[in-house]
Amino acid sequence: MEKSLWVDFCENSGYRNRTAISFSSIFSAIIDPNSCINHAFIISADFLLLLSLSLVISIHKRSSRSIPLSAQRFPTSIWSLAGAIFNSMLGLGYLALGFWDFGENLRKEKRILPLHEWLVLLIHGVTWLLLGLIMSLKRPLILKPISILYSIFALIPCTFSLREVILNKSASAKSILDILLFPGAVLSLLYVFRWQPDAEARADSNGDASYAPLTGEDVYEGDNNVTPFSRAGFLSRMTFWWLNPLMKKGKEKVLENNDIPELRLEDRAKICYLEFMDQLSRQKDKGLSNPSILSIIFSWQSKPILISGVFALVKVLALSTGPLFLNAFIRVAEGKRAFKFEGYVLTALLFLTKCLESFSERQWYFRTRIIGLQVRSMLSAAIYQKQLRLSNAAKATHSPGEIVNYATVDAYRIGEFPFWLHQIWTAGLQMCLGLVIIYYCVGLATIAALVVIIVAVLGNSPLGRLQHEYQTKLMAEQDKRLRFITEALVMMKVLKLYAWEMHFKKVIERLREIEFKWLSAVILQKGYYIILFWWFPILMSIATFGACYLFGVALDASNVFTFLTTLRIVQEPVRLLPDVAGAYIQSSVSLDRIIRFFEASELQDRSALQMKNGRDVGRSIDINCAGISWDAYCLRPTLTNINLVVKPGEKVAICGEVGAGKSTLLAAILGEVPHINGTVQAYGKLAYASQTAWIQTGTIRENIVFGSTMDLQRYQYTLARCSLVKDLDMLPFGDQTVIGERGVNLSGGQKQRVQLARALYQDADTYLLDDPFSAVDAHTATSLFNEYVMGALSGKTVLLVTHQVDFLPAFDFVVLMSGGQILKTGTYDELMASSPGFISLVRAHDDTIHSEARAENAPPKSKGSIREMQKTNIDEQTEHSHGDQLIQREEREIGDTGLKPYIQYLRQGRGFLYLSLAILTHIVFLSGQSIQSYWLAANVENSSLGRLKLISIYSAIGCSLALLLLIRSFSIVALSLGASKSLFSTLLSCLFRAPMSFFDSTPLGRILSRISSDMSIIDLDVAVIISQAMVGTLTTYFSFGILAILTWEVLLVIGPMVYLTILLQRYYFATAKELMRINGTTKSTVASNLAESISGATTIRAFGKEEQFFSRAVDIIDKNASPFFHSFSANEWLIQRLEILCALVLSSSALALTLLPFTASASGFIGMALSYGLSLNIYLVGSVQSLCTLANMIVSAERIEQYTDIPSEADEIIEENRPPRNWPNVGTVEICDLKVRYRPRAPLVLQGISCTFEGGNKIGVVGRTGSGKTTLISTLFRLVEPSEGKIIIDSIDISTIGLHDLRSQLGIIPQDPALFSGSVRYNLDPLSEHTDQELWEVLEKCQLQYAAREKGGGLDSLVIHDGSNWSMGQRQLFCLGRALLKKRKILVLDEATASIDNTTDAILQKTIRTEFADCTVITVAHRIPTVMDCTMVLALSDGKVAEYDEPMKLIGRDNSLFGHLVREFWSRAGIASMHEDQL
Repeated sequence: MEKSLWVDFCENSGYRNRTAISFSSIFSAIIDPNSCINHAFIISADFLLLLSLSLVISIHKRSSRSIPLSAQRFPTSIWSLAGAIFNSMLGLGYLALGFWDFGENLRKEKRILPLHEWLVLLIHGVTWLLLGLIMSLKRPLILKPISILYSIFALIPCTFSLREVILNKSASAKSILDILLFPGAVLSLLYVFRWQPDAEARADSNGDASYAPLTGEDVYEGDNNVTPFSRAGFLSRMTFWWLNPLMKKGKEKVLENNDIPELRLEDRAKICYLEFMDQLSRQKDKGLSNPSILSIIFSWQSKPILISGVFALVKVLALSTGPLFLNAFIRVAEGKRAFKFEGYVLTALLFLTKCLESFSERQWYFRTRIIGLQVRSMLSAAIYQKQLRLSNAAKATHSPGEIVNYATVDAYRIGEFPFWLHQIWTAGLQMCLGLVIIYYCVGLATIAALVVIIVAVLGNSPLGRLQHEYQTKLMAEQDKRLRFITEALVMMKVLKLYAWEMHFKKVIERLREIEFKWLSAVILQKGYYIILFWWFPILMSIATFGACYLFGVALDASNVFTFLTTLRIVQEPVRLLPDVAGAYIQSSVSLDRIIRFFEASELQDRSALQMKNGRDVGRSIDINCAGISWDAYCLRPTLTNINLVVKPGEKVAICGEVGAGKSTLLAAILGEVPHINGTVQAYGKLAYASQTAWIQTGTIRENIVFGSTMDLQRYQYTLARCSLVKDLDMLPFGDQTVIGERGVNLSGGQKQRVQLARALYQDADTYLLDDPFSAVDAHTATSLFNEYVMGALSGKTVLLVTHQVDFLPAFDFVVLMSGGQILKTGTYDELMASSPGFISLVRAHDDTIHSEARAENAPPKSKGSIREMQKTNIDEQTEHSHGDQLIQREEREIGDTGLKPYIQYLRQGRGFLYLSLAILTHIVFLSGQSIQSYWLAANVENSSLGRLKLISIYSAIGCSLALLLLIRSFSIVALSLGASKSLFSTLLSCLFRAPMSFFDSTPLGRILSRISSDMSIIDLDVAVIISQAMVGTLTTYFSFGILAILTWEVLLVIGPMVYLTILLQRYYFATAKELMRINGTTKSTVASNLAESISGATTIRAFGKEEQFFSRAVDIIDKNASPFFHSFSANEWLIQRLEILCALVLSSSALALTLLPFTASASGFIGMALSYGLSLNIYLVGSVQSLCTLANMIVSAERIEQYTDIPSEADEIIEENRPPRNWPNVGTVEICDLKVRYRPRAPLVLQGISCTFEGGNKIGVVGRTGSGKTTLISTLFRLVEPSEGKIIIDSIDISTIGLHDLRSQLGIIPQDPALFSGSVRYNLDPLSEHTDQELWEVLEKCQLQYAAREKGGGLDSLVIHDGSNWSMGQRQLFCLGRALLKKRKILVLDEATASIDNTTDAILQKTIRTEFADCTVITVAHRIPTVMDCTMVLALSDGKVAEYDEPMKLIGRDNSLFGHLVREFWSRAGIASMHEDQL
């Protein structure tokens, strides 16, 4: 047998009879580059080199675990790039030449002997290709020994071939490749030794800056919590062996977030972002002023793209050998063996080739996924960084919902494109190779196949353009919907209070209908592509066989089934064309959107100026501006002629009417106003407290410390100065209580004190306080002013915007503003003596306290009363219960949920019907296809049957299958659109019917991730993946059936293979499911964090915490990227093992067919079996891959389904119990033993309140922070349902009627004013129920008429997101305007005038008294004058009625809570009055 193998290897090379060969002849043969012995020597040396390589890598793997990553890596250089490319190309050249020789032997000689001629080329090609890949690793411990070893080896064939060329004066292709080995080795040596000193120096300085570790991170990658991939050796990476520990853990337990290893350093978002920025700076250094983001990404990722491209090329070449193997096996089965053991050799080569194909394809996909992950993380980080610098004008065009969409949808779409990148050129290469093989089979008939391919490609071209148009419009409409729904979700409480939620829901549904039109167009395009893919091979085979008949090309089993197998090689690029086009279109549209966002205007960086010490320059604030404006195109600047100098340590009060420009002045100091004509200089460290408190999701301690070092003594001091000690004692977890999004589980006063504590803890030089006392009661405001402003901030520079005149005498000087100008500056006394405007402001305040009630009943002003009030301590109670934290970890399914999520998806929009129809049509299609193949196999060698009849019947069967393709494709389209429409409608209805407790405890990002990214997957992907999984699975089982029928012996292999496949899938799913679920929940965190940072960007910038928040954001991005990385790694892990199993089945089938005693007439069935066997690999892997992808994507349906089971509020309308149209006509409110708790088994917040508000009375509701005032109002509007008791309005129990009937008949001016993006008209009257004349009348009554006209558009004046281009006071006046338009019998004012000046407040109170004279007005207020003229006052304490009577009677009582509150206010106001009396 040994002799036979040597004969087969060498054949007639002259060295078959080894016993007759002398030493000299052996030496001559060794140095002859074309001899068999030389080739045997080279092959042996190649195997030794590969073995040495494995040993070096394994040694390096052990030794490098304790070495920093920076010391293990060389920089990317021209030498490394040239060496890697050159040696890889040499390897590919050898492989191409080897396959060519192999094919030529088959074509000309009808055999593959002698083996040595092409085998040496293939093995040598693999060896040098591997060298090129290893050079890309940039690891010196590997490259040094390998480069030396390979250089020595390269000299041998190079010398032999050079000698032959010189002697023979001619060169073959192999000789040229051999000679080129030496330059390749020299390049590798130059790279290693040329860059070694630089690498060592860089290791000494802790590595390249682009690989600098994050704060607190270890520079070593030996940490057990870092993914094993970072330490894996070559073989482990090639086989994904490094993933085994995680797969095992996932099988043993349900994976949690902490079980997932961290990413490698180079895959982390911050490193990717720094590398991208470094590449950008390099491009700019080269003279490119505005390099494109795409070119920078390609430049940054050039080397990984190149390496993955080499793997893609190897995969395509290996795939193309399939038809050649089939041809060879048919000839062996027909008895045309070239040598005795040809069947065994072919089987071994087939198995090895399929393994090579598998390894290369898996590495191709895996490495491109890593590229996509890095690009995605970089873009997400860049988007976060950009939004921190976004100007106010840019925010008008990029809403928070859109920005979240950029990071959670667009960045992810772009990250998917690298996976498809190499398909662009491999598709063309694969088609060309396929055409070459087809020409080898059918000669001139290839023209017909080429025509069909050209028609298919040309047919795709207009479809691609349409797809781009549809995709662009789809995403634009999706943006509009997301912008609107984000705004609705943020302001859901306002929508419910105004009973507007159904109107807004209908608007969103209309937007969705427009979006759905474009979605239908995109999905229909995908349906066309599916038809084209399946119809293409049928049409191509019919056209080619017809051409064979016309050109007289003989058809036999060998060329027919080789051709049909080759069709699958050509078919795959055609199938991928729409996917590649779709991925390109989606990513290009997304990239355009992100580029527009990156190009948006930014705020200037003021950090350098703020670093200067104010005391060194003698001033803290220095403003000298002719104009300050938010809008460059505004005819009149927001502020004009502003000249202000504030010295270190001065206390400055800024006052003025609503819209005077007070907040804009502070914003200009912070650097928030983009257009400044002059200079605004702020020196030293700034701290800022905004008018609307920004509270981030996290503990109270985290909100106060705000990323600074924890100093317990200073922390305790801060809590005491901000009156937070008692609040924390009452909270369920103290300062570790998690505050919900936007501080929903804190009262307005508590939120303001938390942000004041945040400012104080930072120990800044200058404090900018924007009316922080408007949300707290009089006692707390006095305490804060004395303890905080005058005490804790003594020696600090303070600018306080305030409407509370009582505090003004204590300031060093006061700035009076009006109409965007500084009217006057000076001390309180100076302004009282010289400024009529200031006197008017103080008089308006004084009028409220010099009332008849005060004159008759007020006790004298004394310091003793203040001390008495400070001793009086009403316990505060939070309005949320003790027990669990309000914000819980996001819920996710765990374990194997079986078919539940699939059933839930298919229940939507007749899903079961459409899927059943698709399955049925595909089964019929496969049956028809099998009959077609069987007809061809049975009759191709039948000489009695005419070729025309054979081809005609084959074509007729193929054409009849087209109708089935049409039905199947459009069933999937209907399934996709139906499920998408139904799921969105259900989700939207459930969200708008959800109680407020759901929105309070659910971060916005969790909801947004479902309505954006999860819904996008449902819209575009799930049904298509279901189709692919169904098609792949059915086709696989049909292939198994065909193989079992034709070669039943293969069942011995197929049975165990199916069993192992099921085991592997189950083993994989245990881990993969949890990875995708965790990926979904962490993606919600990315969205939540981004949305929260957008709303608090001003505060983050004011404190200079951009870098800290950016580091936190990239950590969150990494926590989302890690499960995604391990998820696609697990996918490749599974597929690679399945492909090896498929290779075993295919090899076994091929061997069985060559060994079994078939007759020559049965060669058609052999071809048919091998044709199905070769495609088995494609369909089985495609099936499993689709099933895995589907299992991952169905998590999106799972997550949406979670929010369709939210407990809903009571019915909107109860038809059998609707109130009369004129209800309430009196306005009497009876509260009967009202008890309220926020959650079951939680303590009561309202503890048995009973009282009656008579119709037409004006009711004032007062009490300390946390006394239950807000809960009472919430219960009146049924935002919270009572546990016991009831509220009766005009004899109707409000719990018995529908929520819409109740809320629509009540009026309210809420505590937090909310404006929507749109116009003034839309914000006053979103339901379009009133005329323009009525709207102007209301604007006049609300003191907004002048402001609306000044904006330039009147009723059409722009209101941007959250009304940020209007002052807080103006926003509250908008809410008053809504109440005036609505004019209901019962009106609730919840701190409605807290942010407006006393003059405007007095005018508005008069307006309310006039307009609502016969209405019941319930006023919740901290300003005592606001409730002094009320008919009755309800004082609450600890959720109970402390007192309820006329205000004058309450003031006269001893120990009256209301009396204490009035005396507090009078005592504070008395300071200002005394100053006035002295003038």
